[in-house]
Amino acid sequence: MRAYQISAFDRTPALIEVDAPLIGAGEVMVKIAACGLNFADLLMANGKYQDIPPLPATLGLELAGTVASIGPGVANLSPGERVAVYAGSGGLAEFGAFPASRCVKIPDAMPMEEAAGFQIAYGTSHLALERSARLQPGETLLVTGAAGGVGLTAVEIGKLMGARVIACARGPEKLEAARAAGADELIDSEHPDLRGALKDLGGADVVYDTIGGPLFTPCFRACRPEARYLLIGFAGGEVQQIPANHLLVKNVSVIGFYWGGYLKFDEAALTGSLETLMRWYGEGRLKPHVSHVMPLDRVEEAMALLRERKSTGKIVISI
Repeated sequence: MRAYQISAFDRTPALIEVDAPLIGAGEVMVKIAACGLNFADLLMANGKYQDIPPLPATLGLELAGTVASIGPGVANLSPGERVAVYAGSGGLAEFGAFPASRCVKIPDAMPMEEAAGFQIAYGTSHLALERSARLQPGETLLVTGAAGGVGLTAVEIGKLMGARVIACARGPEKLEAARAAGADELIDSEHPDLRGALKDLGGADVVYDTIGGPLFTPCFRACRPEARYLLIGFAGGEVQQIPANHLLVKNVSVIGFYWGGYLKFDEAALTGSLETLMRWYGEGRLKPHVSHVMPLDRVEEAMALLRERKSTGKIVISI
């Protein structure tokens, strides 16, 4: 089968022919239909991600496909069922063997391309805003990188939770995507006085920061008293240093959030969140935005789009 693999961190990943995996007890073989790309794939390829599988490794954290066969001890899935899987790796291939516990059945009406890019983006935003930040109706939510795959879902879910949403993104095209997702206020991330513009909008009770780096300071300084600042990622390329003494002035909480980490210490929180999100999708309350669907033989082009932040919404690879 074909798979997009990393063999060493000083080499460019390559699309190669490899043997199909074997399934073990508690696992299922999935015929992969689509794989969602994430910024973490870029970090993993460079050896900078927090969870790196042994090399050689196939990239692709999340995927959707059809159960081809089941291993011993699997009772909740059958061949032919459509599933989404948070695999951590292995999604950019034609087949994959994954734990049955990580498979989520997807609604019949959900296209594979939407299902493939659904879990991390929506799961991160829902669990971070509801569980970690405790976002309340009527509060103001500020989202950086608001037109990205994860940022758009934060805008959408923040509105569903009753918040007033300020979307921060670069350029009119990306801001328009955030507005279409439900943002109440729009502000360009390259505004010459970003802190002042945010304070003119009243500041934020919750900040959902996917960019970090140079955006952290103006967003942090625009926080209201008792604000909760969610660190989701560092797509800006710089991991900022937080002046701890400044937290005391307004009683601000800074919260680190890594969605995949819940698989290690509270898998039920993660799967319960996904069940809620799948129900919302079935009720028509969520409208995933996939900006690019590209075939597996164009995966390097797709990774470049992700690296250069040229997409709005998710980039999905069709297998």
